[in-house]
Amino acid sequence: MKDKSRRWWSRRDFLRSAATATVVGAAGVSVFCRDGAQTQPAKPSAGTALPKRPVPDRARVILVRDADALDAGGKPRAEVVARMLDQGVAALMGESSAEAAWTKLVKPADTVGIKSNAWRFLSTTPEIEGALRKRVLGAGVAEDRVAVDDRGVLENPVFKRSTALINARPLRTHHWAGVGSCIKNYIMFSPDPPSWHDDACANLAGLWDLPAVRDKTRLNVLVMLTPLFHGKGPHHFDPRYTWQYRGLILGTDVVAVDATGLRILEAKRRDFFGEDQPFATSPKHIRVAEEKFRLGVADPARIDITRLGPMEGALI
Repeated sequence: MKDKSRRWWSRRDFLRSAATATVVGAAGVSVFCRDGAQTQPAKPSAGTALPKRPVPDRARVILVRDADALDAGGKPRAEVVARMLDQGVAALMGESSAEAAWTKLVKPADTVGIKSNAWRFLSTTPEIEGALRKRVLGAGVAEDRVAVDDRGVLENPVFKRSTALINARPLRTHHWAGVGSCIKNYIMFSPDPPSWHDDACANLAGLWDLPAVRDKTRLNVLVMLTPLFHGKGPHHFDPRYTWQYRGLILGTDVVAVDATGLRILEAKRRDFFGEDQPFATSPKHIRVAEEKFRLGVADPARIDITRLGPMEGALI
């Protein structure tokens, strides 16, 4: 059976997009700086001149796994997931300790919004949220300038004045977008989230041009503790289609983070169904994020993965 969902990973597509890209080396954390105007429309539309971004030639993500991440009941172990985050952030920032790494990500003068995901069936988890908040505070940010939120970000006073964002959510299949991952996690920054559902949510990367978001994200964490690899219809959840992957994917390039998570989800679907199984909706917004919005690297051939912890059953 031909896997229609993987067509958009074709080498021809990426070579075509690369031919028009401005390739630069990535330096530091802020790899998506603007050189255009400081205001953007709330949503991209036909004929809108999109701002140029310097897409790096390569991106790097960290995959961390730990066999003890979940307890016997499948619940996250707070101390283990905190350790996994520390290991991943230290490796990502090239530091020997999480403390030193976080001083590169946020500064005491920052106001930091931690954007989580509160979907009742599969949330970011309080353990992940708590570990991120603790590290932001440990980097010297005052408590009244740190907040964790999802659906209330537009009204949250910390998010309204934020200078930095941490983006963390679980990976799952999604009725409208194919997959729900870190790019899509910013949909609550829009006053009209359903308006982004057109064309399989192809333009989700436009969310990252919203003034409340643009150029603020310091870290993306794709939570891979118990991903959902199959679903039917809006808001569908069936625990039979989750598995204990016990991992996290971290990166400063959100497109590379999502593209890596998608590869794992595709591999799990092949393993479960015994053949390539297209998503009900193509997750093409990840490709579009690079080709149209120049938000980051979607081509797996240009993504370097640093692996930490046991990799048996990693599917990548």
